[in-house]
Amino acid sequence: MILDDLVATTKERIKNEKSGHNVENVIARFLSPDMGFIGEVKKASPSKEIIVDNFPYLKIAKEYQQAGVDAISVLTEPKYFQGQLKYLTDIKKEVDVPILRKDFVVDPYMIYQAKFARANIILLITAILTPKQLKKFQQLADELDLAAIVEVHSKDELDVALNAGAKIIGVNNRNLKDFTVDLNNSLKLRNLVPKQIPFIAESGIKSVEDIKLLKKANVNEVLIGETFMRANDKLKVINEFKEA
Repeated sequence: MILDDLVATTKERIKNEKSGHNVENVIARFLSPDMGFIGEVKKASPSKEIIVDNFPYLKIAKEYQQAGVDAISVLTEPKYFQGQLKYLTDIKKEVDVPILRKDFVVDPYMIYQAKFARANIILLITAILTPKQLKKFQQLADELDLAAIVEVHSKDELDVALNAGAKIIGVNNRNLKDFTVDLNNSLKLRNLVPKQIPFIAESGIKSVEDIKLLKKANVNEVLIGETFMRANDKLKVINEFKEA
């Protein structure tokens, strides 16, 4: 029967889609022996305002994939980062690496929205959520087979994140209250995160020396936005960082 065929085909399709960039595969990808890179696609930020005037986001995403990044972060917040969810859906059609929806998730709707847009990863920021919300959002991400990077800035926030069941930790070196950046923030918190949980350093990573410092501290991944976005030859810069 046609209905039976449709059901069988759909089950096979969902199985294939789930096996691509599901939570377990994203975590395994982030825990590879060598430090990995998450390239960020963003036009602006509150601290720097317009980062680039020319914004061929599809070309940028393809360059990141060519450079062998582990994931691509796409800003979807419109007011301060000039992002759009459309950028994510367009990029998803063109590349075959996990896609992170980078936004300020404050409502479960945004998590469902990310799933519908075919994101593979979401960002949960501990500083803007109550412990109860964080746990609820992490559980919802798990149910939807979305990986969640739980972002922290301090030991207290890290404790909240781990208690909420975080499977991936991102340490923001930028203080969201005053926008100051300190790379030592990642170094201070690294040893407090269990080795089976990927540790991602975010913000303020600009040079080969920064990469060497973070590699020495056994950081699993670095998320880099402004440095890559400003680079005329992104492939060259990423390769230099990989060889550091």
